Amino acid sequence: MSRTHRIGITGTGGLGMHLGRGIDETDGAEVGAVCDVSGENRAGAGEAFDVPDAHRYEDHETMLEDADLDGVAIATPHTVHYDQTVAALERGIDTLCEKPLCTDVDHATELVARAEAGETVLMVGYQRHLDPAFTTARDALEARVGEPTYITAEITQDWISGQDGAWRSNPDLSGGGQLYDTGSHLLDVVLWTTGLTPAAVDAQMHFHDEAERVDTHAALNVTFENGAVASISVSGDTHRTQEHLHVWGERGSLYVDSEDWSPAELAFVDEDDDYYRPHLDRWNGGSKAEVFVDLVANGGTPPATARDALAVTAVTEAAYESARTGETVELDLEGALERASAHERELHTQH
Repeated sequence: MSRTHRIGITGTGGLGMHLGRGIDETDGAEVGAVCDVSGENRAGAGEAFDVPDAHRYEDHETMLEDADLDGVAIATPHTVHYDQTVAALERGIDTLCEKPLCTDVDHATELVARAEAGETVLMVGYQRHLDPAFTTARDALEARVGEPTYITAEITQDWISGQDGAWRSNPDLSGGGQLYDTGSHLLDVVLWTTGLTPAAVDAQMHFHDEAERVDTHAALNVTFENGAVASISVSGDTHRTQEHLHVWGERGSLYVDSEDWSPAELAFVDEDDDYYRPHLDRWNGGSKAEVFVDLVANGGTPPATARDALAVTAVTEAAYESARTGETVELDLEGALERASAHERELHTQH
């Protein structure tokens, strides 16, 4: 008889509850513990997932030590992700951390090392890695588009009106503004779908605060090591939610588009301007919760890894620096990965 895997949830607001419901509905898994600084949130999650009082925690590390967990899902404010993820990995507990993995390049580099130094799973919550529009685009990129030369990507959302006064607009908790929130998904799909390595970022932003930490609009020009360029736009003060990723290459182009959070649609266009719209199997990708439970049970490579997250954090931090200084910021992802490899060797030596 197969065992039931116990998964803890740290951060039981809206996103944590969504993950908890997914875990609770997945065969072979249960929500074994919940953690939140809010007593009201803890009580609500505990009742929703039938978690006894003894396994409702205010402190993340106490839960990890006490609750006998196989995995943990972290859905807390962005700037605490790093410490909470390290705490879980140090205890050998498989971890699903929501995006962004962290808000510091050095921290992201360290998490790459920790994730690759042992057998503990670290999955990052970039759900577009499970979306058939994006996975199909990525798989067919070389055959239908060729090496990318020009990319445009945009996401618009009425973000600030809903987040003004909430933790997502508090940079001490969020790390920034819309670029570090919904915009993180957009940066991720540009990098992950194309497989390109960013080399430099030039950015402009409109900020919501006088300290220029919380952006509502961001416009990025990203240059890649192969010479390709991307124009990326993130807006959190618009009346309509829309998203697109367009990639052009020597063989053709691809368009991934959606609006109002509806499932994304994919089209390829060849050199003769002929459209091809592939069938998308929207039931085959699985949810984040289902995929994470499978990784806890069977191991394997997560669909979104710490390496993916490192690239996103590097571009995001460079964008904020560029917007504030007015200068183009060069990136050194190869150097960051070399540091991660060196740290990984140190961790192997220590163990």
